[in-house]
Amino acid sequence: MTPLPNYRPKQLSLGPLETEILNIVWELGCATVKDVHERILADPDRELAYTSVTTVLRRLTQKGWLVCEKQERAFSWQPLISREEAQVIKAHDQLNQFLAVGNPDVVAAFADSLDAASLEKIEAIALRLKAARQAREEQ
Repeated sequence: MTPLPNYRPKQLSLGPLETEILNIVWELGCATVKDVHERILADPDRELAYTSVTTVLRRLTQKGWLVCEKQERAFSWQPLISREEAQVIKAHDQLNQFLAVGNPDVVAAFADSLDAASLEKIEAIALRLKAARQAREEQ
């Protein structure tokens, strides 16, 4: 279980191209504009300007997802958090938004709409929460 990271990007919302490019950087670990551009153009049905990739990488840096470093004559980008940490942050944010509704009827309606697989997941979450509370009490 990945804990909630201390670092959080400034802006969580990402557009489709930002998400695609962030996924490429996560896959590569460290990437230049050329690396990302080549990966996107590997799909023969895609067209994307080199400068567009540069713009998106800079935007992801401004939003706090990536860090840019100059290596020799090229700039390279690295993620500031892992894909797993991003999933934890986004799930935490979504859960807080859901709980902020504060209306028991909305929560009850949501619970009534769950299927069996979702109920099993919620039960597994409840068991993990119970175990985490017990571990905290034992410390």
